[in-house]
Amino acid sequence: MSTEVEIGRGKRGRRAYTLDDIALVPSRRTRDPKDVNVGWQIDAYHVDIPIMAAPMDSVMSPQTVIQFGRLGGIGVLDLEGLWTRYENPEAILEEIAALPVDRSIARLQQIYSEPIKNELITERLREIREAGVVVAGKLSPQSTQQHWRAVVEAGVDLFVIRGTTVSAEHVSSRHEPLNLKRFIYELDVPVIVGGVSTDTAALHLMRTGAAGVLVGFGGGAAHSTRQSLGVHAPMATALADVAAARRDYMDESGGRYVHVIADGGIGRSGDLSRAIACGADAVMLGAALARAEEAPGRGWHWGSEATHPDMPRGQRAYVGTSGTMEEILYGPSHRADGSLNFVGALRRTMASTGYSEVKDLQRVNVVVSPYRPSDY
Repeated sequence: MSTEVEIGRGKRGRRAYTLDDIALVPSRRTRDPKDVNVGWQIDAYHVDIPIMAAPMDSVMSPQTVIQFGRLGGIGVLDLEGLWTRYENPEAILEEIAALPVDRSIARLQQIYSEPIKNELITERLREIREAGVVVAGKLSPQSTQQHWRAVVEAGVDLFVIRGTTVSAEHVSSRHEPLNLKRFIYELDVPVIVGGVSTDTAALHLMRTGAAGVLVGFGGGAAHSTRQSLGVHAPMATALADVAAARRDYMDESGGRYVHVIADGGIGRSGDLSRAIACGADAVMLGAALARAEEAPGRGWHWGSEATHPDMPRGQRAYVGTSGTMEEILYGPSHRADGSLNFVGALRRTMASTGYSEVKDLQRVNVVVSPYRPSDY
């Protein structure tokens, strides 16, 4: 059956779904939540939960990366953020939290015009490594060629190349683009790369040798990509498409498995389970962790899209505070809005649907059931 709808006589479009549009269906078997395993392994690194923390200054500082790692996840530091531009950005973070709405983007652009310093990249990653957690750092494709050596020499465990959209075939008439396949082949570090939102683009990224691909395109709470560029990729459909590309790539490569990580739009605990049901191995949390008491954003949330010097595609958004980082991950929850106890919710979902491993939850039956508050 075709999934296309007629927009007008001269244009048809494919129907796509967000995570809110789908729901999981319980099976004939249930389990005790204490008997399910929510661990995850990417390359040589095994972690307790299938959650990464987004490389955003409102979410991750070196200290919150360390804390998140000790809580069982993988925190990713933005190596183009405040912590690699300023020796001590605490006063700047206070200023950002106090900015009036009408001046926030202009001031963010000024603040992020400070150059990135390789010595600060080295210092921040060394601090994380000495804490004994997985060391993960992010650069954009535009900055990778300039700063990758400092990142690798500092001893990064996972190298994240993250942009609004990343392709294996970036074309530019002005400069030599990053050749992802050659770069990853020559780099003795596992690389996670994205965002991507289609099966064809994902397959090309998988062929570069990436250990994982980030799925998403401007779908987070601090993004305005759909409003400013008119481009949007609903997450449920994007994940299902990329999961199909992973299956095709496994056949093509003789069994090489590439991890699929949902990046953007995972705001509540139910989104975590739905993302895995659509094919994700793990998720990357941004706004959900920006609500932590320890988060550097102090209740505000913004990404690199909001600081772009020419075409901002995001804003500083107020997300408030839900609880501590530990409560957001493990509870106990004192709220019924899905902002706390993400891991507990995943355990209960797996128990209700009868699966003991996160990977197996990808096989769960789902229904298309667009969200309406009156349904709950």
